Amino acid sequence: MTIEQEALKHFSEVSVAVELQTSDMTLNIGPQHPSTHGVLRIVAKVDGERVSDVTPVIGYMHRGYEKIAEVRTYPQITALVNRIDWVSGFANEVPFMAAAEKLMEIEVPERARYIRMILTEMARIASHLMFMASYPLELGATTPLMFALRERERVLDLIESVTGGRFHPNFNRIGGVQPNAGAGPTQKKAIQDLPRGFLQGARDAMDSLLKTCVEFDELVTGNEIFLARCKGVGILSPELAADFGVSGPNLRASGVAFDLRKHTDYLPYDKVQFEVATGTVGDSFDRWLVRLEEIRQSAYIVQQAVDQIPSGPLQAKVPKIIKVPKGEAYVRAENPKGEMGYYLVSEGGQGPYRLKIRSASYSNISVIPILLEGVLVPDIIAIMGSFDFVLGDVDR
Repeated sequence: MTIEQEALKHFSEVSVAVELQTSDMTLNIGPQHPSTHGVLRIVAKVDGERVSDVTPVIGYMHRGYEKIAEVRTYPQITALVNRIDWVSGFANEVPFMAAAEKLMEIEVPERARYIRMILTEMARIASHLMFMASYPLELGATTPLMFALRERERVLDLIESVTGGRFHPNFNRIGGVQPNAGAGPTQKKAIQDLPRGFLQGARDAMDSLLKTCVEFDELVTGNEIFLARCKGVGILSPELAADFGVSGPNLRASGVAFDLRKHTDYLPYDKVQFEVATGTVGDSFDRWLVRLEEIRQSAYIVQQAVDQIPSGPLQAKVPKIIKVPKGEAYVRAENPKGEMGYYLVSEGGQGPYRLKIRSASYSNISVIPILLEGVLVPDIIAIMGSFDFVLGDVDR
């Protein structure tokens, strides 16, 4: 045996334990990063591949909706609030209108309430489909993007055919919805408020959507890479969710079967049958599953609503110049991102004295720093993306 071979044998039998001492590194994600849904900055301290501390920095796109509302009339505010969560604009309008109608003691015609419900559920579907497109993309899967955007375009086409807008409908009015120019006082004319072929188009779109949900299961839900990135990652307990005011699909994914559509009467959800989707673990995978199931349930709601929609007027009798009586009202709704509430204070003028907005994303992302402690760096995007937040909903 040569001297070199003896030396190698000697070193192979020696156990060497070396612990490398490294200092924490500060990693900035944002404020403009392709894997965040808006202008958000995350300051993360990492020790090797592990996250030790996270600080979200918000306010980059603050627009001051609550103060602007004080110098706007009630009809003008509709155009403001549908820009808060721009992915589901129509749904933002409904609870604000309901708050003003509550103070004015206005009863909205049943046909208008059904139209509101149909378009709200379509807005929920459009919002969730954007999540279905973006979340797998953030984890490296490109194909689901095409399936999701295809179905989303069909839904947005239907919304546009009624409201004239795809992103910012500005369609709700105090006392109902915007009447069509061809609508008249008789029931025969009032039925023409929806575009010709809308009801059948809605049925066809929902049938196609339900088939696409099966494709999502095959493409994404059962994918082993997707499972590895999401299963057991970012577990949110029901207790922690309650402490931070988490709502919507993120709360239900933690096993809490709370849905405002079952507990409030701002829209006629008591006239349709649907299930509240819940998870069992509260991880990123459950948050995906809950939104996928909510798309199915929203499709069922739309199918029932278009079959049940009654005839009748679109607007209650309201003054030409709207002045809301003095008082206070709070109305909350189950928006696609979670609970959306408006606390309206009126002094009897043409606009609010004060308006406080409770938006879902602001509360939902407040828990993210807790969930990101101790995770691997790639899990930052997996966890953040699973919460489906929009920064317009945060920096309102």
